[in-house]
Amino acid sequence: MHKLNRDFFLYLSKNKLLNKNAKRWGLKLGASKVVAGLTIEDSLQPLQELNESGRMITLDHLGEFVYEEEEAIEAFQSSMEALDFIKENDIDCYLSVKLTKLGLDVDEGLCMKHIRALLERAKHYDTMINIDMEDYAHYDQTLDLLDELRKDYDNIGIVLQAYIHSGVEDTNRLKGMKIRFVKGAYKEDASVAIQDKKKIDEHMLEMIKTHMLNESYTAIATHDHELIEKVKTFALENGIPREMFEFQMLYGFRNDVQLQLVKDGYRFRTYVPYGKDWYGYFMRRLAERPQNVAFAFRGMLSK
Repeated sequence: MHKLNRDFFLYLSKNKLLNKNAKRWGLKLGASKVVAGLTIEDSLQPLQELNESGRMITLDHLGEFVYEEEEAIEAFQSSMEALDFIKENDIDCYLSVKLTKLGLDVDEGLCMKHIRALLERAKHYDTMINIDMEDYAHYDQTLDLLDELRKDYDNIGIVLQAYIHSGVEDTNRLKGMKIRFVKGAYKEDASVAIQDKKKIDEHMLEMIKTHMLNESYTAIATHDHELIEKVKTFALENGIPREMFEFQMLYGFRNDVQLQLVKDGYRFRTYVPYGKDWYGYFMRRLAERPQNVAFAFRGMLSK
């Protein structure tokens, strides 16, 4: 049943007509509970409240799979404005970006021009840019571009997905980098991605342990209580200082657990999305966990 739900919502997430119409709906279907706002200005109060509660932030201007140069330029400008906004409002936050949104499918050179400019401005503001990993069709290209960028910038991080077979190998390849580990939310073929949930969980823990033992900064992005406890135990038993890792969760989910981790003295960061292209992100959240479907319906009924 879970796989059926997952496939259904992943299918909906890629429906171009629904994505287009969603921009006219505003934040419906309970999305306002998990997306901070349609504009970055709308998001200011939630961002400030998160910082006041002891939580750091990674900010994501939603959108992906851009195929027109004009759209890529617009997305780049929005990301530059977001960096300015973070600095002007003194928010403890870094920016997450998707390379396809910056024009990877339009022109690789254009995309690299955009990401380099973002990294330069982020460096000027003493912050970083985190590159979100997307579907497997862009996987190798993203890692190859990352290798180029690492030669010139140290304020860059990457996301690795635990369901990708080469996850541990890629973790070792990126030794020394800031890596955000996630389970993975795209529908991928068994030839490139693990399909069994339990095996994905085991693979994610192995990747996290590998990166920690490589003395590299590790971000554990999960709502899985069992995995969180295993990471805490591993860090304690292996003398991994708390300054070398952080836990992350999505905005609007498990707020009680987020605050408890902060109270317990762990570094914590909330992943905060905003923007008019909320639909695909929201559908993938519904696909990830069956519990999120009930969460969405409660959001609709509360409107």
